[in-house]
Amino acid sequence: MNRLAELDIERLNLGSKILDYQVIQELWSGYGVLARVKSDRCQFVIKQISYPQNVNHPKGHVSSFAHERKVKSYQVEMEFYANYTKHRNNAYTPEYITHKTGDTNFLIIEDLQTRGFHSKYEIDFKEVEQCIRWLANFHYTYLDHKPEELWEIGCYWHLDTRPKEYKIMQDGPLKEYAQLVDQKLKTATHQTILHGDAKLANFLFNSDNVSAVDFQYTGGGAGVKDLAYFLSSVYGEDQLFEVEEEVLDLYFTELERLGASDDLLSSWRALYPYAWFDFYRFLAGWSPEHYKINEYIKTQMHKVLDEIK
Repeated sequence: MNRLAELDIERLNLGSKILDYQVIQELWSGYGVLARVKSDRCQFVIKQISYPQNVNHPKGHVSSFAHERKVKSYQVEMEFYANYTKHRNNAYTPEYITHKTGDTNFLIIEDLQTRGFHSKYEIDFKEVEQCIRWLANFHYTYLDHKPEELWEIGCYWHLDTRPKEYKIMQDGPLKEYAQLVDQKLKTATHQTILHGDAKLANFLFNSDNVSAVDFQYTGGGAGVKDLAYFLSSVYGEDQLFEVEEEVLDLYFTELERLGASDDLLSSWRALYPYAWFDFYRFLAGWSPEHYKINEYIKTQMHKVLDEIK
């Protein structure tokens, strides 16, 4: 709360005094807090970012390289909210208010609670559809758009950002073909801007719409990277096998409706197993006992191996 005093909320037209301040959650590894602020004029969300001297990473992956990745991620998120708005009519995100960098870092955005949005821990298929259509609309908006001031390659797990995790992986096909898969995804003919962390926890719902939040790892890539990661956050092993065809058809039908070319549709569909392989490679180095390492993700890996061997 005391750091909030460094911001002149009256100058920002956010009110003259703070009436209430509630922490929504701590940021990953102790890098600050996400909070809801109510002033005498309005309500908004503030992300207060600080860089701890002693990082407490839940998986033990602590290094200066990891710290710099985290610092850049907050810079990317501020850039995204401030300067990327083309998608908002068809893929809603909170409205940007302001940000500040320096000894203390702030990002202030619209509080989606004021529009009736809330998070969900479980969703039905209609809400899965909403999220997939959000992804398709977001990806279509930024087709062939260079990710300026964002990550050159989106998604927090891609190979260049995870040298330590790659090094400690056990030898095997995931490690052997990691660079080939990484290059295939990077050099795909059709690229867009990805959300980069499109898990269920980063989607909020109201009675008739869905919004996404948390754009720290937004950058370039093939849209199926977001899609695969989203599905991993919603479905377990058996469900993934059951819904695969339906959710893929939903995503690509929406892209087709928006005007995507046949070449893009076939290219990205073919890259779907590669997106899973890439995510599996990350998990195998980051958390080899992770619950998402299941028969479905292994099946996707074998599809890739059958094609490239």
